[in-house]
Amino acid sequence: MSSMLTNAIRNLPASSAWAARVFARSLSCSSQLQAAAVQPKTKKTLAKSGVKNIVVVEGVRIPFLQSGTTYADLMPHDLARAALQGLLNRTSVPRDVVDYIVYGTVIQEVKTSNVAREAALGAGFSDKTPAHTVTMACISSNQAMTTGVGLIAAGQCDVVVAGGVELMSDVPIRHSRKMRKTMLTLNRAKTLGQKLSLISKIRPDYFAPELPAVAEFSTSETMGHSADRLAAAFAVSRLEQDEYALRSHTLAKKAQDSGLLLDVVPFKVPGKETVTKDNGIRPSSMEQMGKLKPAFIKPYGTVTAANSSFLTDGASAVLLMSEEKALAMGYKPKAYLRDFVYVSQDPKDQLLLGPTYATPKVLEKAGLTMADIDVFEFHEAFAGQILANLKAMDSDWFAQNYMGRKSKVGAPPLEKFNNWGGSLSLGHPFGATGCRLVITAAHRLKKEGGQYGLVAACAAGGQGHAMIVELYPQ
Repeated sequence: MSSMLTNAIRNLPASSAWAARVFARSLSCSSQLQAAAVQPKTKKTLAKSGVKNIVVVEGVRIPFLQSGTTYADLMPHDLARAALQGLLNRTSVPRDVVDYIVYGTVIQEVKTSNVAREAALGAGFSDKTPAHTVTMACISSNQAMTTGVGLIAAGQCDVVVAGGVELMSDVPIRHSRKMRKTMLTLNRAKTLGQKLSLISKIRPDYFAPELPAVAEFSTSETMGHSADRLAAAFAVSRLEQDEYALRSHTLAKKAQDSGLLLDVVPFKVPGKETVTKDNGIRPSSMEQMGKLKPAFIKPYGTVTAANSSFLTDGASAVLLMSEEKALAMGYKPKAYLRDFVYVSQDPKDQLLLGPTYATPKVLEKAGLTMADIDVFEFHEAFAGQILANLKAMDSDWFAQNYMGRKSKVGAPPLEKFNNWGGSLSLGHPFGATGCRLVITAAHRLKKEGGQYGLVAACAAGGQGHAMIVELYPQ
């Protein structure tokens, strides 16, 4: 498919001049949008007769930090607990009002495989409050949120806390399978002779560890490798990727300095300082970024450390309620969570095209068009992945040949797109990113004067998610 796409999409806009234009335009427009709040546009509500309105009351996250830094000595449930406590502190919601807690994660710590339960107990929730953990790669907290939506919509709960957590500073490293098998057999041995016999069979190669890798089980290919091939298939140049990455860091820095990242709550790390902001936001220069060598496909690849999201530690949490319950408790919700979809496609050549497939489906489900969306928040796994998705969404050929559509859905205008930075700059703790996308969309709608936001993300395994967020009446 890669060669087919390359030949068929060569005529799509792919020049560095195009990237420079949209980069400059997005910075200019985002500055104007952030200068002052605008009166919301008047549009129909997406409320449906006979269906409960489900709202986001609040959402928080502890600062997202590069792995191996301040959170390095902690465990995942420590981060999740801090996010839960931050949510409790900000909302003052009584712990006993929460009916259910669900968390998303990707790289599970064996000792706390149900990290939702351990974090909840650590945050002081009752041991009578159920909690479970879900995993769906980079859309794990998206799944956590929509699981909460389902519980409320079904009338099983009125109040759900959903979130996500990832600690890439300390991931499980296993013994080789031969060593594991020997050790398990040794544990069952009853006599000294049996034990000595098993020990005598151990060879030096048994001690070689199985190191973790961000790779697809079905293809044995790293996500970065897939991103590189995807960028090549859609003729996304190295220059375009670096320009987009610079855009992300520049906008994130401006948002951070302007106090727009309202979801961040401080975290006093035991034995260390209080962390108050993300530490991966580092605007560079095109010259410095251009010096980096390809990270995955060498020596001709275009994906580098500078235009990729980095390994990140962090946690997030959102408070979901039925609108009726929220108002009864005196809360002013931030947004409604409306229609959502999950998609799945070829995990090799289309691994990171989740937003392309999910966006038209969620728009059609909600009865909206791209023109109706005021705010777009897409997960940025790699700059090449984002730009490839934008080109795929703007291609009639791709829509007709791979999506079964008569015409393209169209690409989001960059003046509405990830205006406060994205995963490339803010960081990407795999299981926690979805909650950040949703609450950022809600905050941007209020600040920028819109009504509908569209959140979309790709995930390992060739899956994706999209959701419509509607601003709560101000």
